[in-house]
Amino acid sequence: MPSPADGFVPDAAGRVLILGIGNVLWADEGFGVRAADHLHRHWELADRVTVMDGGTQGICLLEHIERAEVLVILDAIDYGLAPGTLRLIEDDAVPNYLGAKKVSLHQTGFQEVLAMAEMLGRAPTRILLVGVQPKQIEDFGGSLDPAVKDCIEPAVDAALTWLRDLGIDAVRRPRPLGPEASIAGREIDMAGYEDERPDAESACRVGDDRVLASSRFRVAYRPEPVAPDSLSVDVDHRGKY
Repeated sequence: MPSPADGFVPDAAGRVLILGIGNVLWADEGFGVRAADHLHRHWELADRVTVMDGGTQGICLLEHIERAEVLVILDAIDYGLAPGTLRLIEDDAVPNYLGAKKVSLHQTGFQEVLAMAEMLGRAPTRILLVGVQPKQIEDFGGSLDPAVKDCIEPAVDAALTWLRDLGIDAVRRPRPLGPEASIAGREIDMAGYEDERPDAESACRVGDDRVLASSRFRVAYRPEPVAPDSLSVDVDHRGKY
């Protein structure tokens, strides 16, 4: 990948992908999706720019990554720093930070997606990771911690500034789009998500003993025999069959 000093200028028709990844059901783990949605609802971008909720889709994101010349990733990253610390990582360093201290399994999957795109020769030319240090991810159904929520606007500003330096501009909308225009669906609009959350008695935050200790459920290790030649992996099967 070229460095900023190489004077890289993206193709005027090249696709740009702004990708929020994470799980909004686990508090600060949803930062990337929340930030991407905020960007989409407050800023208008050119047709060649796509803002996407990548969630925890992993390998399913490969086809979108392959088509992008420029990729911006918004995510919660455990840098081992103070909660709410924002850091920007570029290009070849991005996979290392995604895999350093994993906040959740989605980062392992996405790290592999980037490696696969590189192996296939279809990786984005430029990549920016905008990561925030999470504070709370063990709160099922929770929203962002205030220290992390305060990073949404700075994260969006950092991403747009980086894109602007590449000649990719954005215009602030006169009026933000409503919840119905959310990239992830109206159901996870942050205000509604916070206001409508049941109390802890009704909806356990960290694991419900009514399920874990119930005699109606049984957890056991039951491996199935698999013949040695019954599984195969084809990295890129498109057009072969």
